[in-house]
Amino acid sequence: MNVTEILNSRYATKKFDPNQRITDEQFAQIKALLHLSPSSVNSQPWHFIIADSAEGKARIAKGAEGAYAANNPKILDASHVVLFCAKTEITDAYLEKITDQEDMDGRFPKPEGKEMALKVRGFYADLHRKERDDVACWTQNQVYLNMGNLLLGAAALGIDAVPIEGVDLDVLNEEFDLKNLGFTTVAVVALGYRAEDDFNAALPKSRFPEAEIFTFLK
Repeated sequence: MNVTEILNSRYATKKFDPNQRITDEQFAQIKALLHLSPSSVNSQPWHFIIADSAEGKARIAKGAEGAYAANNPKILDASHVVLFCAKTEITDAYLEKITDQEDMDGRFPKPEGKEMALKVRGFYADLHRKERDDVACWTQNQVYLNMGNLLLGAAALGIDAVPIEGVDLDVLNEEFDLKNLGFTTVAVVALGYRAEDDFNAALPKSRFPEAEIFTFLK
């Protein structure tokens, strides 16, 4: 696998071929990308609403109307659509739940390891819960880590994708009752295969020169 080639081949798909579908085997790998993504202190402060039927995609597309209507066909024509949601609160009980799961998964050969993990996790969570008061920003940052992981992994699988922030968050929060579930909408990622007439597929990739974005320390 040549990562540079993959990065140069992927792009934000503007038009999907509605007749091409991601296979179940491929989507199992997509789910693994979502499930196994890194996050700060393994906080995993996310939930994913996935649609692969016309009815399911239509529900997510409710967030792409009016001012966001240009994104509506991207959602409806994609093979699969993922709505990324972030936790709005990180409680002590949730931190204990994470640590209990790690214990069940065998991450603590010695009992004191679990106690230390919970202490460290609580320290970093409190930086955001008490000192900086930016839990919502922190959890959404973790969701964006996951999204980047998905975009690169999908490209490695030969699957096209586009991240979509241009949706009405309030509409989607209400559609899926996310507030009452302790989550909020962050963005949508549509996945599938590009249409032959997707104008963006043929355009050259554009980035600032390396000299402008890298500083090498000596």
